[in-house]
Amino acid sequence: MSADNVEANVEVAEMCCASCGIAEVDDIKLKECDDCDLVKYCSDKCQQDHLPQHESVCKERAVELRDEILFRQPESSHLGDCPICFLPLPLNQKSPLYSCCSKWICNGCAYANQKRELEEKLQETCPFCRSPLPKTDEEAEIKYSMKRAKRNDPVAMRQIGKKHYNNGDYDTAFEHWTKAAELGDVEAHYNLSFMYQKGDGVEKDEKKGLYHLEEAAIAGLPDARYNLALKEGKNERFDRSIKHLIIAANLGHDESIQQLKKCYAGGLVSKEDFAAALRGHHAAVEATKSPKRDAAEAMEKFRAYQHQTIGGNT
Repeated sequence: MSADNVEANVEVAEMCCASCGIAEVDDIKLKECDDCDLVKYCSDKCQQDHLPQHESVCKERAVELRDEILFRQPESSHLGDCPICFLPLPLNQKSPLYSCCSKWICNGCAYANQKRELEEKLQETCPFCRSPLPKTDEEAEIKYSMKRAKRNDPVAMRQIGKKHYNNGDYDTAFEHWTKAAELGDVEAHYNLSFMYQKGDGVEKDEKKGLYHLEEAAIAGLPDARYNLALKEGKNERFDRSIKHLIIAANLGHDESIQQLKKCYAGGLVSKEDFAAALRGHHAAVEATKSPKRDAAEAMEKFRAYQHQTIGGNT
């Protein structure tokens, strides 16, 4: 069969119901299969009737489509950019999360704001929304987090869920993390993956745990991607493992680039792919640097030195 005939057959398949063959015209609208993009149906009955014939190829195509999404390089990590300086938030620094607006602020912008307030003798406020900073964790939860959670703020829900999890209240943690994940919170997906894998408050379910881990990785969480790489390596699916490590390394994930070094030494990664991963990792890390962040890091080291010195002399 010629290429033209194959293309014509594909076009006909896209225009006709895969079960009864009726064409998509006028008031007859076709919908794609729920799990793949290979066929269309004019009704739920036709889809059900065609299932025995289509099921096998549908599952294969569904796996292919999932992998296309899973192994797509995210544009940035799950942290995104600082909303003040618009530079990528670094993975290896604990950028403060402000409960008043549920924003991660880089340490450089947070330090610059603290310095300005100190010099001008101003009240301590959030660098982003300028709300007064709570004096205690309890005040932060009551004044900000709980109110924001009631308004369906996924970050606030995740933080409240974390508190309940740490206190051993797994049921409430699961409830908050599930809602946060439904609203798109990446770290909530990551937390749920561990709940399902460990059976904390829920019945152990490897399939659900893997789903949430993959959702977190797809959304740019490097730790989730790294864990997927370890799982694939344990199952000796090294090609998939390497893909995960390269994607995480390109986001600036230190553990992944170190693991890739071991894979390269073991002959599992080509010289070209390893060199590209090194360049990607370096570029991602460099993109997070700025004079303000360097100043903040220097001040943190100085304060740590002071604390250590004072503590050692007492």
